[in-house]
Order: sequence, then structure tokens, then C-alpha cells
Amino acid sequence: MAGSARGGGAVLIRRAAKWRECDVTPKQVYLSRRRLLWLAALPLEGVAGEKLTPARRSPFSTEERPTPYTIVTGHTNFYEFGVGKEEPARNAGDFQLPPWTVTVEGAVARRRVFDWDTLKKLAPLEERIYRLRCVEGWSVVVPWIGYPLRALIEAVQPLSKARYVAFESYYDARRMPHSRTAGIPFPYREGLRLDEALHPLTLLCFGLYGESLPIQNGAPVRLIVPWKYGFKSIKSVARIRFTEGRPRTTWSSASPEEYGFYANVNPAVDHPRWRQNQERRLGEPGLRQTLLFNGYPQAAPLYAGMDLRKDY
Repeated sequence: MAGSARGGGAVLIRRAAKWRECDVTPKQVYLSRRRLLWLAALPLEGVAGEKLTPARRSPFSTEERPTPYTIVTGHTNFYEFGVGKEEPARNAGDFQLPPWTVTVEGAVARRRVFDWDTLKKLAPLEERIYRLRCVEGWSVVVPWIGYPLRALIEAVQPLSKARYVAFESYYDARRMPHSRTAGIPFPYREGLRLDEALHPLTLLCFGLYGESLPIQNGAPVRLIVPWKYGFKSIKSVARIRFTEGRPRTTWSSASPEEYGFYANVNPAVDHPRWRQNQERRLGEPGLRQTLLFNGYPQAAPLYAGMDLRKDY
């Protein structure tokens, strides 16, 4: 499922004196965008060769330049396939997904088991170019394809007592042997407050760069919460549960002094082992300033009256 940008022959271009090397669009970005435009006229590939409706551009997209496709698919955190950044792409290369379902249960009026075909058609797909900031201090910009998680939530009708949404990833220890060295329990678990899950920025994601998700990026369906650190955007979602109490999550349980439940991107709150006021955008030289809520102020009203230094 993974891919790379197609290349062509070298072309000699005379560079005007006013342009600096850092102003030149990287070759991988140009080729990836060209491929995206070409694919826009075609049905998108889904799981097991199925087709998805072509995505439309969402007004929530940032105007920032996307990170090269080869970086986004080659530099990932997915401990089920290895702890090194390049290991998931290498170890997941021939991994075959099982027939996919997502079970939704807990405090809802309509408990459901969504098969793949039903899940992908709950709402029209959109392309959303979002920044993704890792808690480790690096970031990327990705054209994701999906629809607001709100569509799934409304389909199951949460009860009045539901205050949180818990997510669980797919896990098979026999088929994911590299997970044994990860040092965290599996399956991977994450959670949001219900109002966070209902926020229009929160995306249930099926693809990137005009293609279905590669395994190492969370195929076939994952969460994207752009104002939070990347570990909140759980990959390969298999189970969703609505709860009254705050659910246990993998990293905030394994190391609560380092990883809080909220995990909002906040340059004023450092990780115990490194600063968070700057970040490294993959594929670009130097550092840039980290933006509060990752540059998504639309999320700020969710935390009115909270102390973001304590509720981190």
C-alpha cells in the first residue's frame, strides 16, 4: 500500500539571483502534488482494491506546503511494527489487513459494528491539509482524506451520560512480532472528551495524498486531531467505546508524568526531557516556532477556564 513519488529525467533550469535554495520547492513535493492532481480525476483505491469517492478540498485546510510523500510515509511512529522511525514502513510492507470492521459500543443508543463499506460511506470524503506535530518535536504537513468524526458519532446517538470517547487499535501479537520490544501494552488505546470528538476539525481518516492509507500510516482508518500531539491520533481504529468516565490511554497510563490525557500542542509546557517551544519540520532546514494548539485556534474554546499547564 505504500508508494513513492514518480521521478523523471533531470532538467537544467537557470536560477535567478533573487531566489535562495530554501525558496525552491523540493522535487518530491512537486512530484507528489502533480500526482495528487492526476489522481483527483480517478476513483481512489480503498482496502483490497475497493474504490473510494474522490475527495473534495475542505475549508479547514492550511495553506502550508505539504511535506514530501516519501517522508510522510517513511518516517512514522507505529510501535506495532517497530520503534525506529523507518521500521514501520519496512516491517509493514507485506502486511495484509483482515476484513475490517469497527465496533462502536458503550453509552450509545445504537451499538453498531460497521463493516468497511458502510463505514467509508457515512459521509462525503474531504481532503484536509493539516499540520501534524509530534510530541517528540518534529512536524509534517499532510493532505489527509476523510470525514468529520461527528458523522459516526451522530449515527450511534450517544446517551446523555456519555462524556468521553475511547478508541482501541487493531492488534495481533502473532502477526505483529516487532511490538514485543515496544515497552508499552497493546492494543493501543486513546481517548477524547466527547466535545473534542465532535469538533469539526476532528477527522476520521482513510487516506493521504490522494491514496488509501499505507499500513505504516494507520491503514485502513485512523483518527486525526490536528491541535493535539500526534500520539492522540490513533492508527488502525478497530473499536470505539463511549464512556461516562475518562478512559485509560496508552501513553498517559505508561508515563503520566510525561504524557497527559489532553496532549494539546502547547509551546509553554515543556516535556520533562525537552523543550516544546520549537519544532523541526521534516524536509526543511532549521527550526520553527511551535504554535499554540498547533495553529488551530478554533479548538481554544474547548478549554475555556482550564489551566493548560496543569491539564496538559
